[in-house]
Amino acid sequence: MNRRDFLKRSALGLGGLALLHEPVYRARPWFYGKDAFTSDWQVGEKFGRVCQGKVDIRKKPFSDSESVKSIYDDAVVPWLREVVGEAPGGYGSSRWVETPDGYIYASRLQPVWNKPNKPLAALPVTPTGKGMWVEVSVPYSEIILKRPASSMWLKEKIKANLPIRVYHNMILYVDDLEVQPDGTTLYRVNERYGNPGDLLWVNAEALRPITEEEISPIHPDAADKHVEVNLTRQSLTCYEGKHEVYFCRVSSGAKFDSEGNAVDVWSTPPGQHPVYRKLVALHMSGPKTGDWPAVGWTSIFAQGGVSIHSTYWHNYFGVPRSHGCVNCAPDDAKWVWRWLYPSVGGEPGDIDVSGKWPPVGTMVNVSE
Repeated sequence: MNRRDFLKRSALGLGGLALLHEPVYRARPWFYGKDAFTSDWQVGEKFGRVCQGKVDIRKKPFSDSESVKSIYDDAVVPWLREVVGEAPGGYGSSRWVETPDGYIYASRLQPVWNKPNKPLAALPVTPTGKGMWVEVSVPYSEIILKRPASSMWLKEKIKANLPIRVYHNMILYVDDLEVQPDGTTLYRVNERYGNPGDLLWVNAEALRPITEEEISPIHPDAADKHVEVNLTRQSLTCYEGKHEVYFCRVSSGAKFDSEGNAVDVWSTPPGQHPVYRKLVALHMSGPKTGDWPAVGWTSIFAQGGVSIHSTYWHNYFGVPRSHGCVNCAPDDAKWVWRWLYPSVGGEPGDIDVSGKWPPVGTMVNVSE
């Protein structure tokens, strides 16, 4: 099938939506996706989304166990439980996920839930206009584009004839909504920070509004807050004085690429760095980072945009994996973001204290 035929078929799949929005560059409504592993996405259940290319489902939680079948990016499988197996190559995590068909190495699956939402009839009004922050609360949702893409990640997907989607735990800003003739509500996603100009339309059921209460500062009056990032242990620890108040596994900058070549530019910079900018979400792009939309709970602490942030594109926490940043699981990144100084709320969702001296942001100590 050529690209023109594909786009035509995609538009036909939209039904009434396609009649309202022309041209449709890539579009399908959100649905409870079907695949070889589950007839539907049960509401409230936990699943795993393949986020690292092809993966094999094996009879036992070992890399040399017999492969039952292979699955690919965005396949969604029931997440029955985690078990301890073998760390492939003797390095990294030993966690595997049991599915109805066998075992998948946990680092290759993004933990996701299916929790659809009731659409709002109208967006809240804030001091900066109508709009709200939202989180994707389903495994993924199809994107509707009404004009050509600007972002590199969208262009690459379209060029490769792949579906374009938002994924669980992405943090997005919604500034408009439309109700379609069939009653479906679409939210317009307009990334607030780092957006090169894209406007994305997504089924409102897939997006959960974020409240001010859930992002309010944690221990805002605590003294002597500081963070220790240990590159050897791949850990992040939050302290108030000498008391540890939070700990999590992270993925720091990888010093080697997938072929074992040294890539010093990807290293997380050691030393003491104050947090100087925080954002609810940031579209990250650049020659060093690639192009990653809707990166939630971003706390920038070093030159070049090196930050502590949420990660939805891998589950390798405990192993160096990033291009310099400190990758955290979404819940961990959110807790740390709320705890770190300076404090920032949903409006405008961004604070920059880089010009302050002495630094007012929490100190991040990165050590080997």
